[in-house]
Amino acid sequence: MWPAPTEFSGTHVHLEPLSQTHAADLAEASADGNLHELWYTSVPAPADVSAEIDRRCGLQALETMLPFAILDANRRPVGMTTYMNIDAANRRLEIGSTWHRKSVQRGPINTECKFLLLRHAFESLDCIAVEFRTHFMNQQSRRAIERLGAKLDGILRSHTIMPNGSLRDTAVYSILAHEWPAVRAGLELKMKSYT
Repeated sequence: MWPAPTEFSGTHVHLEPLSQTHAADLAEASADGNLHELWYTSVPAPADVSAEIDRRCGLQALETMLPFAILDANRRPVGMTTYMNIDAANRRLEIGSTWHRKSVQRGPINTECKFLLLRHAFESLDCIAVEFRTHFMNQQSRRAIERLGAKLDGILRSHTIMPNGSLRDTAVYSILAHEWPAVRAGLELKMKSYT
């Protein structure tokens, strides 16, 4: 499998392969701020976390997704993220389906999480590009992606049908391999501000 399951550790975050052992804590994390009620996101409701873990692990078995549990510095699960839309032949993937409990948003966890995933993608997997996608209306997510240093590739209009029946316009961003050194320097500077 490319990429193979792995773990990452930083100062503020630890990423490990997602499993049902994370379900109870992630259900609590989903309830923090009622994130699942935001119509433009795909955060599972607390009662649906276990099924979402099964779904993501099923996609891992098909080698199209590599899901992670996001743990804080105390090793408490606070969210999920993935490598997804994996294209091994073209050394491309997307970092997505990411969410964190509300109480840890706008802190160091997301920045360090993305740094660890991007570093592995570019420096170990030799990716030529890493994508990020989000709902056009999810301004918080779009600003967070832009703060990482990703550039907007475009908008896929009426791209998917949301659970509530609305059509999602998807904002597609990417970081290319030759851009990684500058993006890395920017992320390292941001992470220093959290210490």
